[in-house]
Amino acid sequence: MAECKNQRKHVLLLAYQSFGMVFSDLSIPPLYVYKCTFSGRLRHYQNEDTVFGAFSLVFWTLTLFSLFKYVGFMLCANDNGEGGIFALYSVICRHAKFCLLPNQQAADEEISTYHSVGYSNRNVVSSRFKKFVEGHKKMKTALLVLVLFGAAVFITIAIFTPAISILSSVEGLQVRAKNLHHGMLVIIALFLLIGLFVLQHYGMHRVAFIFAPIVILWLLSIAFVGIYNIVKWNPRVYQALSPYYIYKFFGETGKDGWISLGGILLCITGTEVIFAGLGHFTASSIRVAFSFVVYPCLVLQYMGQAAFLSQNFSSVSTSFHSSIPDSLFWPVTVMATLAAIVASQAVVSATFSIAKQCHALGCFPRIKIVHKSKWLHRQTYVPEINWALMILCLAVTVGSQDTIHLGNAYGIACITGIFVTTCLTSMIIDFVWHKNLLVALLYFSFFGIIEIIFVSSSCMRIPKGGWVPLVLSAVFMSVMYVWHYGSRKKYLYDLHNKASMKWILTLGSDLGIVRIPGIGLVYTELASGVPAMFSQFITDLPTFYQVVVFICVKTVPIPYVSQKERYLIGRIGPKPYKMYRCIVRYGYKDVHENDDYDFENAIVMSVAEFIQLEAEGGGTLDGSVDGRLAVVRSSENFGKRFMMSESDGNKESSSWSYPASGSSSRSAALQKLKSMYELESPEFCNRRRIQLKLLDTTYKDSRVKEELLELLEAKDAGVAYVIGHSHIKAKWNATFWKRLLINVFLSFLRKNCRSPSVGLNIPHISLIEVGMNYYL
Repeated sequence: MAECKNQRKHVLLLAYQSFGMVFSDLSIPPLYVYKCTFSGRLRHYQNEDTVFGAFSLVFWTLTLFSLFKYVGFMLCANDNGEGGIFALYSVICRHAKFCLLPNQQAADEEISTYHSVGYSNRNVVSSRFKKFVEGHKKMKTALLVLVLFGAAVFITIAIFTPAISILSSVEGLQVRAKNLHHGMLVIIALFLLIGLFVLQHYGMHRVAFIFAPIVILWLLSIAFVGIYNIVKWNPRVYQALSPYYIYKFFGETGKDGWISLGGILLCITGTEVIFAGLGHFTASSIRVAFSFVVYPCLVLQYMGQAAFLSQNFSSVSTSFHSSIPDSLFWPVTVMATLAAIVASQAVVSATFSIAKQCHALGCFPRIKIVHKSKWLHRQTYVPEINWALMILCLAVTVGSQDTIHLGNAYGIACITGIFVTTCLTSMIIDFVWHKNLLVALLYFSFFGIIEIIFVSSSCMRIPKGGWVPLVLSAVFMSVMYVWHYGSRKKYLYDLHNKASMKWILTLGSDLGIVRIPGIGLVYTELASGVPAMFSQFITDLPTFYQVVVFICVKTVPIPYVSQKERYLIGRIGPKPYKMYRCIVRYGYKDVHENDDYDFENAIVMSVAEFIQLEAEGGGTLDGSVDGRLAVVRSSENFGKRFMMSESDGNKESSSWSYPASGSSSRSAALQKLKSMYELESPEFCNRRRIQLKLLDTTYKDSRVKEELLELLEAKDAGVAYVIGHSHIKAKWNATFWKRLLINVFLSFLRKNCRSPSVGLNIPHISLIEVGMNYYL
């Protein structure tokens, strides 16, 4: 009983918090839906039936899409509790052979969250359609392009949401200040937009606690205004809840009514955020908040506005603000502006997450992803995306200077994104849930046909601003696909040209070079074999570190990978070679470690655990072994064979000091250079440093202890990060289009994005870059 009560409290708490992050965007459209709906020739139909018909369309559109499709159905199509377009794609890829990600291994399928409970039965016979798609590479590419287009559309939505939300919220000032020039409203909106994006840079954690109260007060305010207008102007408006008024609406307005659907669909802008924000909350909390607060408040507001317009059609351009009672005008207007800012913040924050997921899946140029522990849980910030959104948002605001033109663009972007989601969900019904193909077709036919009708109406608005989101989405999608194409071709080149193990073995345990104290972490995209970069390095410069660890940082198509399952460790060659492989697995929503010392210690401890497990017979807690690779952190004894000493900056926090074997391995000049670098770099001042010491444990094989001591001594001597500095060109005999794609577009993106060391959080002082030429 107590557990049930606590669970209810938890659901209610999450429902309360969801207002600020999930429903803020959906609560803003009452500001401009009717204005955009009656912006065309529909304004000539100034009668009650037309207004009631418009409200009936708004009500049933909101009910079918927001309530039934997203809140009722889409929340079930989650990926281990995560929502969004990449969650749908990842679920499909895990249960069908559609994934185009490199480095996929059988061991990835053994991750505990890879196969969701109740999602799929691997023994179920695949449908013919699934087998057909799996057997055609072009179909896989088409699916990826569809997903990238959906992600590009979401980024475009993040450009128009702040613009239309904030501009429409301040337009109400003209209701009271008749002499206020419209240009002044645009300037006010521009200042608010600049403030919004500048605040992103500092993190919204300081003010995030007021987001939910603002949206709740806003929803209650517009619900009260709606009830007031129903009672005062036209109590009969409730009759428009009947779909019969939709029939009357189209019967009277004909083509003009069909064109007006581009304005009607604005009432569901923000529904994508409901699904995308699922990871922060639970499906039950979102359903409670929407069903009992958001949906009733929005229906009352739209109904109240319709009642007001049925008697005051001349005020359609300012219908929301004109319908507010005089005594509540300024409080509601202030609340509208605050709610618009919160809605914009929610969409921008979701866009950072989308860009991060694209980057994780190898479909976005290298960007800097910032996450601080003092920020909100899982909140990320991407500087490049933030400033690009700000510039584009300001540009569309200045370029349109009107809510109607922004609405034309916003509507077509939103309905396109919703249609992409419908396509992917239909595939999940067939491929993942193993329902009859007819069920998937019925789902697609019902929602898809309605969405196509809305899209066809929106296409009539392309000349009036609707072309802008299409162009922007095409540009964003092209950037993503070009980057994915280049990354995949580069990976296949590495795979084809990796060094032969036979050649490595013929070199002997010293690899035919001088082995110096220290650990060399060689980054490669290959999950097996030795990269050509390493063979080129030891050929050109016949010296390398005493211990070599090949690091492969990869993304698996699941949201998160637990720390226990993150590291796969194996050995390359015989033991005297001291060469290891470490595959670091992240989910597409995981935040990478920012502390290189933590990462170094995690690698060293994982390799040490592998050495001991190997000596004990290779067993792990779960028996989770992939050939010569083992999930070492699942061992019960992981980390228990070492003593850890933590120091802060230059100040030791432990009584013992580590042997200075590494100090002698470096020249005095290098030691001085490193000391100067650390003193001049602010990030080194309060840096947390952890040293490891092997406990006095008895080993059956003395060689195991020797290997562990050598590993720790090598770590103390220093850790170097070796990555490839790639120069990519198309082959001389490549087609014109391939040369254009690689030599021009891909080259431009690579020159203007972050370096690999930034994304991998590699300290400059420890970085070694190896030049590599790629001819694709």
